[in-house]
Amino acid sequence: MSVTSDLIRGNTDTIILACLEQEDSYGYQINKTVSAATGGKYEMKEATLYTAFKRLEESGCVQSYWGAEMLGARRRYYRITDQGRRVLARLRQDWEESKQIIDTLTKGKQQDGE
Repeated sequence: MSVTSDLIRGNTDTIILACLEQEDSYGYQINKTVSAATGGKYEMKEATLYTAFKRLEESGCVQSYWGAEMLGARRRYYRITDQGRRVLARLRQDWEESKQIIDTLTKGKQQDGE
């Protein structure tokens, strides 16, 4: 079963920030990391990835810098900022709450008192 884009699209920032929490990285590498972590079931489109980088940089969640590549083209790397770590914590909490709501709705669980 593959993961639908619609399900993940709203969590692009969370995914990118979580990757950058582990280490500084660049777009292609993050896409490879996401693909490997999902067993190839999900890959981010390049346009989506770079639009998210721009949005995250403008909001102060990430900073970019040019890497000193010995071979090939220089890569633009991204690092998470303290603001980005705070946002990531909130996004993770939002995700957990959303999962609980979706589980409740799709499994047919009823809240006490209803």
